[in-house]
Amino acid sequence: PHTQTRTHTMPSRTPSLPRYEHGLMWFRRDLRSSDNTALHHALRQCRQVWCVFVFDQDILAPLPRADRRVEFIRESLLSLDRQLHALGLAQGQQHVHLVVRYGHAVDEICQLAHQLEVQAVFANHDDEPAALARDASVLGKLAHHGVMFHTYKDHVIFERQEVLTQQGRPFGVFTPYKNAWLRQLTDAHLSEHPTEPHAQALANVPDGLHAPIPTLDVLGFEPTNLSSLRLLPGSEGALTLLEDFLQRIEHYGHARDFPAIKGPSYLSVHLRFGTVSIRLLARTAHAMHVQGIPGAMAWLNELIWRDFYHQILANHPRVVDKAFKPEYDHIHWEQGKHAKALFAAWCEGRTGYPLVDAAMAQLNQTGYMHNRLRMVVASFLCKDLGLDWRWGERYFAEKLNDFDLAANNGGWQWASSSGCDAQPYFRIFNPVSQSEKFDAEGRFIRRYVPVLAGLTNRAIHAPWLAGPLELASANVVLGQNYPQPIVDHAQAREKTLLRYAVVKKPLA
Repeated sequence: PHTQTRTHTMPSRTPSLPRYEHGLMWFRRDLRSSDNTALHHALRQCRQVWCVFVFDQDILAPLPRADRRVEFIRESLLSLDRQLHALGLAQGQQHVHLVVRYGHAVDEICQLAHQLEVQAVFANHDDEPAALARDASVLGKLAHHGVMFHTYKDHVIFERQEVLTQQGRPFGVFTPYKNAWLRQLTDAHLSEHPTEPHAQALANVPDGLHAPIPTLDVLGFEPTNLSSLRLLPGSEGALTLLEDFLQRIEHYGHARDFPAIKGPSYLSVHLRFGTVSIRLLARTAHAMHVQGIPGAMAWLNELIWRDFYHQILANHPRVVDKAFKPEYDHIHWEQGKHAKALFAAWCEGRTGYPLVDAAMAQLNQTGYMHNRLRMVVASFLCKDLGLDWRWGERYFAEKLNDFDLAANNGGWQWASSSGCDAQPYFRIFNPVSQSEKFDAEGRFIRRYVPVLAGLTNRAIHAPWLAGPLELASANVVLGQNYPQPIVDHAQAREKTLLRYAVVKKPLA
């Protein structure tokens, strides 16, 4: 599937003299000027380089009008423009800017390439099926006019078929993939692709092409609560978070499981939009692990999981709408009016299970959900409510600030047991015991389900088991200001085991 574009998976040795007079750098999910592979090669291979980002109507059209990701991207583009402008000023160029277009990416890139009379367009890989189709169209249109299209690996450390089994096949199980990933890793894979030393190639934007970055209103979107969430956009925001995380990384292996405490790195949205380099993060994690710093390997492990899911999507694009394990597509999920009502209750945090409801409230209010809770709510949807994992995957795709097709799909298929290296179908998270274990004092629940704040630490995990006096003293009226459980977990577990029986392999 990767023959449509002229691709480069490892840094190529470019000639000392530029190959092209004019080049165009197309930013997509790599919104930073530093350590950017495609920008590095564009600056080295061209005498003059212009930079562009396209707000693609094909991507924006189906999004909700108040979408934090669009606002995050726009704010990050302002940061990227400042970075490019500063690089230009250092070289005596007064008018280096990011050109921002709004339209259909295929048309906008080809039109701009024609206007600037470039001989080559540079971009970084994006292996999502829709992106591959888009890039194939761009390649064809550019080739028709004699313009080259070069794309590079930048979003992951290892991609596509760079890490294979001894039989030469893509891995489908994480642990052997991780071991092979670590064996194959060299300093070159983690080294920076510098842009500053080559910034003299950045070109002033012609007067007719420079315009302010479109406002949200012009793009057809509304402001969100992004600023109140302290979700700092751009490379500056990413580096601020990284610096904060490295001060507490030694506790990461343990702290990351508890949603009420500051455990994760919170860098996922920056990885998604490329406002931070994966090489910087993996290099930092690996170096700290070598130094024996606790937590560093657990963090590196998560970065390797990210590579793993990206190579699964690249090699098995059918997972976008099909189970990785085909037999799991034979499962009969709940359907009809009742199923839709259950789904609505899950989406809105009205399941009667406090940890599930708190997690969904966090997602709906902030666009973020703690990783442990993503597993809990996904398991609850599939194995307590009996609903198709694809319903939950689509909801997360709409709501998550850090939505990434590969990781989201991989996570949901893991939770539903249909994916690669997934938990066994008979492993079913108990939402109450998960709550008691990972939010023992109910701090997270009290924050996002404040109606339950007056309950004791013991009762808050399962209010329906509390006595009438305790409920009354906490002003909790089950069925009125907080719902009764919409399913009985024990009964749901038995139904799930029967539902999943279709995937059992026949005895030899």
